[in-house]
Amino acid sequence: MHTHKQHTVIDSPYGPLTLVATDATLSGLYMTDQRHRPADETFGVRDERSFGPVIDQLNAYFQGELTEFDLPLDLHGTPFQRSVWAELQRIPYGGTRTYGELAEALGKPKASRAVGLANGKNPIGVIVPCHRVIGANGDLTGYGGGLDRKRRLLDFERSSATADALF
Repeated sequence: MHTHKQHTVIDSPYGPLTLVATDATLSGLYMTDQRHRPADETFGVRDERSFGPVIDQLNAYFQGELTEFDLPLDLHGTPFQRSVWAELQRIPYGGTRTYGELAEALGKPKASRAVGLANGKNPIGVIVPCHRVIGANGDLTGYGGGLDRKRRLLDFERSSATADALF
């Protein structure tokens, strides 16, 4: 089975974002200097044509106009990782969950460390909101894109969600 990969790079308030598609479906969104970022050679040819809806929704998100993404995603990982990533997508905009809360939601209350590892391997940052997961004591803990970006994303979502509540 032959898969076709392509990528493009877009600007964002959090630095350049590399978007990767496998057979025209989004399979990666990576920040610069991101932990667990695959080698650039694996991203395929640079061609932005199949990224229109992704770019439109990301732009609306960064302008505070979109709080929920509606895009087909191609998430490659183990069944456990995919279950964690699906749970991440249930965390509401402007909200957070702890690793322990995610483990509970998955019916594996002792698996918070495994949840953290799966969270760190999330291949589609921002859209699959791994930045919304915090430590049990409220600390930001690790983030593949760096703690500064995580703090800025959370602050941005909280201020946008608060502004929406006011109007």
